[in-house]
Amino acid sequence: MIRSGTTVDQMVRAISDRIVTGFLRPGEKLDEASLAARFDVSRTPIREALSRLSAMGLVERRPNRGATVAVVTQEHLASMFESMAELEAICARFSAERMTAGERRTLEAEHQASARLVQLGAEEEYELFNTEFHTRLYRGAHSKHIYE
Repeated sequence: MIRSGTTVDQMVRAISDRIVTGFLRPGEKLDEASLAARFDVSRTPIREALSRLSAMGLVERRPNRGATVAVVTQEHLASMFESMAELEAICARFSAERMTAGERRTLEAEHQASARLVQLGAEEEYELFNTEFHTRLYRGAHSKHIYE
């Protein structure tokens, strides 16, 4: 059973972001140990994230051969982005309505810090920061279903 812990959620987002932006290419092998080292987590959340990504169609898992980035059609990506955009819009609305003043201040400070990372061209740091930013935004919606 896949747990809904924040580490797994963050890994799903981080790996899927790398796939849809082309940083991880179709057919590329996804080594659990390398990903765990890259994100400074154990292999367990990586394994669970890869299972979720497989269910989403972004990763192909083969017995005794590991996981690879799926070859995804442009139509599949367009559909996925469309769905994600709608879900994120709902999340943003809930967060705007439900976040505490402290949560808003923290989110704004993180947004400003992320702009500095973009100016510096710190892509990998920005990617990790962006994952945490979105996780905080999902938490701010104060909806268990959105957060999961």
